[in-house]
Amino acid sequence: MEQQHSIKNKVSISGIGLHTGNEVTLTFNPACVNHGIRFQRIDLPGKPIIEADARYVTETDRGTTLNKKGAKLQTIEHILAACAGLKIDNLLIELNGEEPPILDGSSIEFINCLKKAKIQAQNAVRKYFVIEKEINYEDPETGIRIQALPADEFSVSVSIDYNSKVLGKQTAELKSIDEFENEFADARTFCFLHELELLLDHGLIKGGDLSNAIVYVEKVVAEKELERLATLFKKERIGVCKDGHLNNLDLRYSNEAARHKLLDVIGDLMLVGLPIKGKIIAHKPGHGPNTTFAKIMKEVIKKQKNQPPAYDPNATPVMDIHQIMDTLPHRPPFLLVDKVLELSDCKVVGLKNVTMNEPFFKGHFPGKPVMPGVLQIEAMAQVGGILVLNTVPDPENYLTYFMKIDKVKFKNKVLPGDTLIFDLELISPIRRGICHMSGRAFVGDKIVMEGEMMAQIAKKH
Repeated sequence: MEQQHSIKNKVSISGIGLHTGNEVTLTFNPACVNHGIRFQRIDLPGKPIIEADARYVTETDRGTTLNKKGAKLQTIEHILAACAGLKIDNLLIELNGEEPPILDGSSIEFINCLKKAKIQAQNAVRKYFVIEKEINYEDPETGIRIQALPADEFSVSVSIDYNSKVLGKQTAELKSIDEFENEFADARTFCFLHELELLLDHGLIKGGDLSNAIVYVEKVVAEKELERLATLFKKERIGVCKDGHLNNLDLRYSNEAARHKLLDVIGDLMLVGLPIKGKIIAHKPGHGPNTTFAKIMKEVIKKQKNQPPAYDPNATPVMDIHQIMDTLPHRPPFLLVDKVLELSDCKVVGLKNVTMNEPFFKGHFPGKPVMPGVLQIEAMAQVGGILVLNTVPDPENYLTYFMKIDKVKFKNKVLPGDTLIFDLELISPIRRGICHMSGRAFVGDKIVMEGEMMAQIAKKH
């Protein structure tokens, strides 16, 4: 069971924005659990906050741009990749401009800055987007393909092909997010010389100084053009290396371009809003397809959230009624769990068959029988009690007591003949026998009730 993480101290870093050329200071601030990654434009009236969310993506040319009600942020992917690489879930990132500093064109300086602030665990369970079924995106015209496959851990495989003599086919693979800091975080952004010339002619990349990007050269460049570039970037002389890039810097990896594309994929997929458990395979990725794929994933998450747990009545339950009675102190007519279908350190799924011979139906709307909402909550609490009692070796010697009920909503009636499925997950790790859970109750594919509850186990006297 993993915990969420933030940083212990606030920390700042300054530099020049790649496209704007403006000096900007960025400050990483600690944030509370379930806060997520959010940006704040402290230079704008009202200091608006922009969540790191794919729904706010408006531009993807030369970087990923977010825009929420006119508050704009561009080129945020390198910061988000650093957060992903360090498994940071909650941050408030303040900026006094619309673009973070480009620094060396990679994520490594953001990584180093965040580590200085000291990463710390928080008292909340880290939630994941688990890839349950294959997800695909393809653009037949460009040959771009991105695929997500079920897997126990997050991994990314990237292939690029620019059909160029100096930058042809390259591949890169991250097998675990733990590899990011040492193998991918320092891979720098890149472009072709003809793109650089076009950007310069249009007054873009005002913050480029040839120390934050690899520039590939596809054709012979006239000496006058090299002299012009040297003057623009305040260099004594600029030349072309044997492997086809400007001699402004040395490559850190033979496949640095592919590694940087992988970095961008990781940063852009942070806009899903949850860390991912699954294998990502990307061919010819870019900010446009990356963020489109993030939006597709968000739709899958939305559908998954409203899906009931799978139930096979022929499968042997994790706990039958006899095992439940060995664990819970409740007895009929107040035992409201018939089966436990799933049980782990942070999740439990239980079942109750609602029948007409339940004692409460005799007096609760006897002409129009409906299961009382308070008993739905009690049934859910008993399922949650099994989760917390599962943490002790002798659950029969403990009792479970309610401490709090919150955010309860009843969405549909529960009638005789219904099969209630309860799906509960921990909100925070169990400490000192205290269990904080969120739960949903389903009948068929409909949510009938949801809420949060806190309970504590205590030893019988």
